Amino acid sequence: MATSRRRQIYEGKAKILFEGPEPGTLIQYFKDDATAFNAQKRGTITGKGVLNNRISEYLMTKLNEIGVPTHFVRRLNMREQLIREVEIIPIEVVVRNIAAGSLSKRLGIEEGTPLPRSIVEYYYKNDKLGDPMVSEEHITAFGWATTQDIDDILQLSLRVNDFLSGLFLGIGIKLVDFKLEFGRLYTNDEMRIVLADEISPDNCRLWDARTNEKMDKDRFRQDLGKVEEAYQEVARRLGILPEGVAPADFKGPRTMQ
Repeated sequence: MATSRRRQIYEGKAKILFEGPEPGTLIQYFKDDATAFNAQKRGTITGKGVLNNRISEYLMTKLNEIGVPTHFVRRLNMREQLIREVEIIPIEVVVRNIAAGSLSKRLGIEEGTPLPRSIVEYYYKNDKLGDPMVSEEHITAFGWATTQDIDDILQLSLRVNDFLSGLFLGIGIKLVDFKLEFGRLYTNDEMRIVLADEISPDNCRLWDARTNEKMDKDRFRQDLGKVEEAYQEVARRLGILPEGVAPADFKGPRTMQ
């Protein structure tokens, strides 16, 4: 692993951040570790890190092209990408198009029901508390973000939703819902809100448009099996998984136990 000599800044459930080659940059390393239910369930999805790195690179690049600012600079190798260092806003933004997961449980709406319109929800990013749902009132009162920040985040989230919904539908996939994170990027004396983290089957619900078969981390959460295959199928449909590549080719450094 190229980053072994670099200082580790942070380790999360699915990624590790190392200091970058120049000031204001970080290296984001994608692990094969998988967690669900706030890390109560743990496992490994072979090759997930490689696939998520490629999928996130592809989607972030496309979003950059349509003018959505992101922290992504470029992919460095199979498992690492260079990103801009941002101050992460401690809010997870969930955009929902079809009822699933916690929304179905909370409001008693049958999973798979199309929503009257896209719904945006905010969750306070705190593992110890189980990432509780919060309102704009909480966000502004506790100083996690300003009203202007929230406006920017909402506009960007809806643009990302419009763009990704169309992109996925074009390859026969329904974008059911997804989670975004944002950060503040400081350049000179200027601050702007940019898309951070990753966009991958780890934080999107993706269903086959014809069969409604799940093609995301719900396969791991719900013990549906064929998790690696689902992630590979998403990459294949996006045109970024070379045909004939065996899952074994994705095995990462064995130090990542």
